[in-house]
Amino acid sequence: MIMRRALTLAAERMVDEPVVLLEGPRTVGKSTLLRALAAAHGGVVIDLDDPATLDAAAADPATFMAGVAPVFVDEYQRAPVLLDAIKAELNRDGSPGRFVLTGSTSYEALPQRAQALTGRLHRVTVYPLSQGEIGGVHEHLIADLFTDAEAAVAGPLSVTTRADYIDKIVTGGFPMALSRATEVTRNRWFDDYIRLTLERDVAELRHIRSGTILPRLFEHLAGQTAQLLNMAKIATEVGLDVRTTDSYVRLLEAVFLVQRLPAWGTTLRARATARPKLHVIDSGVAARMLRLTPNKLARLDPSSMSELGHLLETFVVGEVMRQASWLDGVATVGHWRTRDDDEVDVVVERDDGAIVAIEVKTAARVPGSEFKGLRKLRDAYGGGFLAGVAMYLGERSYTFEDRLHVMPIARLWS
Repeated sequence: MIMRRALTLAAERMVDEPVVLLEGPRTVGKSTLLRALAAAHGGVVIDLDDPATLDAAAADPATFMAGVAPVFVDEYQRAPVLLDAIKAELNRDGSPGRFVLTGSTSYEALPQRAQALTGRLHRVTVYPLSQGEIGGVHEHLIADLFTDAEAAVAGPLSVTTRADYIDKIVTGGFPMALSRATEVTRNRWFDDYIRLTLERDVAELRHIRSGTILPRLFEHLAGQTAQLLNMAKIATEVGLDVRTTDSYVRLLEAVFLVQRLPAWGTTLRARATARPKLHVIDSGVAARMLRLTPNKLARLDPSSMSELGHLLETFVVGEVMRQASWLDGVATVGHWRTRDDDEVDVVVERDDGAIVAIEVKTAARVPGSEFKGLRKLRDAYGGGFLAGVAMYLGERSYTFEDRLHVMPIARLWS
C-alpha cells in the first residue's frame, strides 16, 4: 500500500478531535485510509456504499453510532441523518477520537440541516496522490522554504525531462488511473470517472440530472484551468444565466472536480485583483477532458505550448496544495495578480504572516524579466516575504537575487 501523508495526519488529529472527516474526490483512496485506521484501532468500517448497510443505518442511526469508539463510517453523506445521531452521542461524551468519517462531497455543501457537527468536526482533505507519494518520497520543500530558503535551494541537478513532466501531468494522481498499463485504458477510466461523478454524486447532492449541461460546463472549466474565473464568460459559452452557472460550478467544487484558488494580498498597496483562479483538482482529469495527449502537449506550436502552460500550472498548484495541507500553521494558499497583470501563481501564507511565493515556467531557462511578479510582491510585502521561487523545466537550482530563487519543478518531490 502507498504510504499516504493523510493517514498520519488523520491519526494525529484523532488524538485531539471528537470527529475527523476525510473528504475528497471519489476513488482517491479515502476508503483505504479508513480501513487502515480502523485496523489500527481494532474497529469495523460501516460502509454506506453498501445498500443494505445504508438502509439499516438510515432506519436506526442511533444504534449504529452508539458503538464502541472510535466508530468508522465510509461515505457518510449517503445518510446525513447519521450526523444528528453523532451529535447526540457527542452531547453525552465529547472526548477525542469518537468518530472518523469519509465523504466524497464537501461538508459545507450539505444542506444546512445536515451540518449538525459544525464546530466539533475537523476536516482533512484527501487529494489525489502526490508525486512523492507515488515515488515513495517524503516531500518537504514548502516546509523547508519557510524554515531556511537559502539552504533549501541547494540540491542536485534534476534529471526529469520535459517529456517526463508531460507524462506526469496527463497521468495525474488517482490511484486507479496510475494502475492502468496503457494510455487507452487510463483514458477509459477517466471517462468513466467523470461520467459517474457527474451522474451519481452531483445528482445525489442536488437531485438534478446532469444531461448534457454539466459535462459541457465541466469541459469549459477544464479549458480555463489555471486562469481567472470568469463566470459571465462561462455562462455565455454554455448557454446559462450567470446565477445558474455559479450554482453548477459550486456543485462541481462540492464533488471535488474543480477548486477555486482565492485571490491573496488584496490589501497590499500594489492593487490586486480579487478574482479567484480556477483549477481542475487533478491534471490528468483536465488533460483527458480536453483530449490532450502526451503527443499533443509535446508539440512546439503556440496552441500546444499554451495548453501545456495551463496544465503545468494546475499540476504544480496541486502539488503545493498537498504539501500545504500537511503542515500546521498554514493560514491560506492563494494567487496574487495586480491590475497591471503582474502575477504570482501560488502564495502560501503562514499564520504569522510569512509567505512563500511560486511562479511556474514552461521554459528550460528563467531570464531576469521572468521575475517581474515575484520581485514586485517581494518589494510590496517586505520582510514577511521569505522566498520567491521560479519553478521551471530546467535542471539547476540557484539563487537569482535577494530571496528570489530558481528551482526545477521536480524539486517539489525530490
